[in-house]
Amino acid sequence: MSTIVERFKKIKSKIVSLNVNKPVNIIAVSKTFSIDYIQPLIDYGHLHFGENKVQEAISKWSIIKKNNQNLKIHMIGKLQRNKVKDAVQLFDYIHSLDNQKLADALAKQQSNFNKNLNYFIQVNIGNEIQKSGIPVNELDEFYNYCVNELNLKVLGLMIIPPIEGKVDGYFKSLSDLNKSLGLENISMGMSADYVEAIKYGSTFVRVGSSIFGSRS
Repeated sequence: MSTIVERFKKIKSKIVSLNVNKPVNIIAVSKTFSIDYIQPLIDYGHLHFGENKVQEAISKWSIIKKNNQNLKIHMIGKLQRNKVKDAVQLFDYIHSLDNQKLADALAKQQSNFNKNLNYFIQVNIGNEIQKSGIPVNELDEFYNYCVNELNLKVLGLMIIPPIEGKVDGYFKSLSDLNKSLGLENISMGMSADYVEAIKYGSTFVRVGSSIFGSRS
């Protein structure tokens, strides 16, 4: 069995040992890795993979996805509006919905291609100038606009917490915000902190290096 499958199985076992009452989806973050390198995990039957660049994702996944329609590809990086048309055709999940103009563009292209993607609203939980995301004080209004005006299928909220300090407080804050909106899914937690994220209710964890190893 390949090394990446062994690593994946260890992560899955660790998650099972947490005894949480909701299913947790592991998004294998495959950005920068070739399909040949990822293939053993696809062959093993894993379905959820994450990319952060639209063009790279299209070149890697377009053909293989036609042959395996159960694969679910997640856009986890910043999505530019000029890439929305291509993104809607390939991705099943967008984790970085972070402004009204982007939401408008996604709704328009969904209609054009008769698709209904799954969305997470990215929240700038630490009020970091360099990071994307909806400010907490604008979240309710933006959520209502996406759901009620545009009919986007918003599953939950997403954060990339600040590097400095403990993540627990940010995870708890996002979990509370998620509950206040009546949402059941959360996208938070990466290789270094997915266990803590799951304890605060995360149902989608974005794990890259712990599965595939370090990127060159």
